[in-house]
Amino acid sequence: MTQEATPWLSESEAQAVAAQARAIIDAVEQVILGKGETVRLMVIGLLSGGHLLVEDIPGVGKTTLARAIAKAIGGQFRRIQFTPDLLPADITGSIIYNQARAQFEFHPGPIFANIVLADEINRATPKTQSALLEAMEERTVSVEGESHPLPQPFLVIATQNNIEMVGTYPLPEAQLDRFFARVSLGYPSPEVEMRILETRQLGSPLEQLQPVLTPDQLVALQHQTRRVYISPSVRRYLVEVVNATRHHPKVMLGASPRASLALMQGAQAHALLANRYYVTPDDVQQMAIPVLAHRLMMRSDATGAARPETVIREILSQIPVPIGGEVPA
Repeated sequence: MTQEATPWLSESEAQAVAAQARAIIDAVEQVILGKGETVRLMVIGLLSGGHLLVEDIPGVGKTTLARAIAKAIGGQFRRIQFTPDLLPADITGSIIYNQARAQFEFHPGPIFANIVLADEINRATPKTQSALLEAMEERTVSVEGESHPLPQPFLVIATQNNIEMVGTYPLPEAQLDRFFARVSLGYPSPEVEMRILETRQLGSPLEQLQPVLTPDQLVALQHQTRRVYISPSVRRYLVEVVNATRHHPKVMLGASPRASLALMQGAQAHALLANRYYVTPDDVQQMAIPVLAHRLMMRSDATGAARPETVIREILSQIPVPIGGEVPA
């Protein structure tokens, strides 16, 4: 579509959209306590239409977070427990013969939902992982040559346990690139953990959570997020940041053009949550690590591989930041 067909958001439109997006954050934070930055990143993923990878230890609330997001947007939630014997058809669905009708019928799998929690994705075989990742990319499922569109909005939240690696199949870099961002929850502070015990003594706050918008309204918010203005100078800055990952001496494989698109969309959503109708270099900087770090393949040397987060911070400190010119004319 041309720029004329999709004009940039006005300031008042951006504020209205931001208010709806912040309502999702406020609703989820009633359930997930003390993790405001993680919840904010998850909502940025929602607005950007991108899938999320959660790397964390067991028991910190990953499933609860996914359920809370699904309830906040009034969407359908499905959880898939990934195991070594899980088959692609267990995710996508299969063709089954209906004797009463004397015909074959497609029975949708659990992937047909608005929010899908792919729990411990690295425990499934590469073939099963690929079935999920193909559905994530195409947003359709093909069975016996027939395509079946997935519901909209559609978001996969995949989890990985980063401490138990026995019997796992780590996602290759090409598949990690399918995820918009990587986030984590981590342990709560003692004060927050006290509040968790208090609020859950008589029941779960998740049961009381009410939707703050509909799935159709979220799709509309995603379209509006694309209309946040990003100037040529900020767009050039974003490209320079991504391009620098491809030439850094400590990086074997840098970020792809898909990463550039994800970073732009994440920066647009970040600007929107800040009540702005235009992107600044700070939005790019704030989203660089969540969007880029998991996509980098690092080189190893005698002292071990550098951390992607360290390399990205170094790149951000070296590339000149454009001044002015962010606001649409």
